[in-house]
Formats: sequence, C-alpha cells, structure tokens
Amino acid sequence: MNIRTQFEHALPAQPCLLCGTASPNGPWCGPCDAALPYLATPHCPLCALPTLNGATCGRCLKHAPQFDRTVAVFAYAFPLNKMVQALKFNEQLMLVRLLASKLAQRVEIRPDCIVAMPLHPARLQERGFNQSLELARQIARNLNIPLLNHACQRVRDTPPQSALPWKERGKNMRKAFTCTENLSGKHVAVVDDVMTSGASVNELAHALRRAGACEVSAWVVARTPLR
Repeated sequence: MNIRTQFEHALPAQPCLLCGTASPNGPWCGPCDAALPYLATPHCPLCALPTLNGATCGRCLKHAPQFDRTVAVFAYAFPLNKMVQALKFNEQLMLVRLLASKLAQRVEIRPDCIVAMPLHPARLQERGFNQSLELARQIARNLNIPLLNHACQRVRDTPPQSALPWKERGKNMRKAFTCTENLSGKHVAVVDDVMTSGASVNELAHALRRAGACEVSAWVVARTPLR
C-alpha cells in the first residue's frame, strides 16, 4: 500500500454524493457505483453507439468519422449525467479524479500523446476552467502519456452544441479548431466529457489530421444515446 493510499484510508469517510451514506473510497459509494449506467452492451467501435454484436454502425459506414475509435465509460443517463453537469457547471472538481480513473481503465490502445477538447477563450473566462483539460491531466498522469496542453485551440466561439438540433451540430463546428503543433505520424487521443452527435470530436480530429496525426482516438466519460 503506497503512502497516498494509506493517507486516504486514514481520512474519515465522506458522504456519497448520490445516496448520502459513508463513502470511504471516493465521491460515491460502492452500491451507487454498481448502479451507474456503465456502457456494457455491444457498440460501434468508431462512435460507441449500440450495435448488434459490436459491429460498425450504418452511420459510420456511410460517413466515416475523422477519428478511428471511441472509448466511453458510461451512457449519458441518470445519475451520471447529473454528476457531469455538476463538474461542468458547479465546479465539482472532486469528481475529476475518479471519472478520469474510470476512463483510463478502459484504454487498451495507447496513443503517443493526449489533447483535451479546447474551450474558446471567452467560454474559458466565463467558466474559469476547462473540465476536459482537468480530465486529460489526470488521465495523462494515470497512464504516463504526454499531454499537449497548448497544441489545439478553439478559434470560433460557437453556440453550445446542446442548444442545436443534431443535424445543425456538424455545421456549427466547421473550422472551429486549429492545431499549431507538428503531429506527423502521431496517434493522438482527444479527451472530452461527453460525446453526443460527435461533431466536436470529429472537427477537432480533422484539425489534428491536418497537423499530421495518422491516428485519432476519442476518449469520453459518457456517450449520449441516440434520441
């Protein structure tokens, strides 16, 4: 047992965020963890939407995304969705470590480097932090993979994707990102909190490809089911 683990075991148990009972191992207790909407059913290896026997979905066969695979831990459903919203909008940064750990445990193919889904400077100033970058930092530490903190920038302050119909989201993200680092021959993993339509990750992957990346993985905490 390392020093950090010994120290954590010495601390008093905190209340579980979901049920309020004592939780000695993190923000939520074991029974609540078991009840979370883990993504356990077969799904498309490219976009992580459910498919029969884990085959590539028709949408990805018809319009192949710019990224090569998606690693997702949860379905974006209750109560996980409330936790992500608490992290994103209520600065519940204590959730970062455990969510990042859950995502890191799902990674099977190691990339050369990691980037976080960038926020536009105006949105970053308004929120005060980038939840995707906080997740990426923790994952980079867990897996000992370089994090390229300043490789990608969001150059268009687009309307929130959640406020738009699915069909408008791809258009909304066009040319929203730029990448200023030479990524020739690199496999890059993009870290984000939630994938809904996939438009944001797809456009960032396009920018990474233009910078020379030969392979792009999408790593997300949660995947939104099709409506």
